[in-house]
Amino acid sequence: MVKIHLFPKFAWLCPDPSPDEADGALDRDSEMKQYIELMKHVLENGTQKHDRTGTGTLSVFGHQMRFDLQEGFPLVSTKKVHLRSIIHELIWFLKGDTNIRYLKENNVSIWDEWADENGELGPVYGQQWRSWPTPDGGQIDQITDVINQIKNNPDSRRLIVSAWNVAEISKMALPPCHSFFQFYVADGKLSCQLYQRSADIFLGVPFNIASYALLTMMIAQVCDLEPGDFIHTLGDAHLYNNHLEQTRLQMSRAPKPLPKMVLNPEIKDIFDFKYEDFSLENYDPHPHIKAPVAV
Repeated sequence: MVKIHLFPKFAWLCPDPSPDEADGALDRDSEMKQYIELMKHVLENGTQKHDRTGTGTLSVFGHQMRFDLQEGFPLVSTKKVHLRSIIHELIWFLKGDTNIRYLKENNVSIWDEWADENGELGPVYGQQWRSWPTPDGGQIDQITDVINQIKNNPDSRRLIVSAWNVAEISKMALPPCHSFFQFYVADGKLSCQLYQRSADIFLGVPFNIASYALLTMMIAQVCDLEPGDFIHTLGDAHLYNNHLEQTRLQMSRAPKPLPKMVLNPEIKDIFDFKYEDFSLENYDPHPHIKAPVAV
């Protein structure tokens, strides 16, 4: 078993299974079997579609997965997923940053293909999350606002953060694929539903699941709540034609029990989290599978 500690061990979140949970591993396996079932569904029922990259895809429209964050951290185990990139990208979003400099400094290259010669991406996720422009020249910090709402008005049906700013899409290097997300508080737990308009199932979706599950856990902690469910709603869910062989290889592998993500419990402000404040335990994935990125 691989055990990754990025900081001295803290106790929080996703409790370890008790000895009598002999069948618990099967339950935790089933959380990620949803992802394999999505692949199978697209291979069997997908429609061939053209796309902006010229690669071509097998696509379905409308799919949903639900992950209980009390059961463990939903990190795909049928191939190794690069957690460092997921954590640093999320921190970068929360900084409101739109230049890849921070990512490059931390050896994360996932946005390189879309940046200009100065590393700029235009008003992408970070700017919309933290500095949505208003007509009068002001800015809206959606992350701060939604956390305040969760703390003070948890039954609100307006606990939403949007990256889909129609007025600025033409200025973005890549329009938001994961477009907006909504929080829901019940029984002391925080749940999150993400709407993703465009979902690259093989490469992108494992990152998206882990990133928004982690964001939900972080916001739950700073709001003194427990994490609930992460619900992932997909619009155009697709497999690129040059990922089909890799997809079949991944589908031949059995999912393993979910790992445990531990957050530094001392962090009480969402913007204070650093890479070292996250520890992943008992992640034992199958080997990485290489695949080209469609740009």
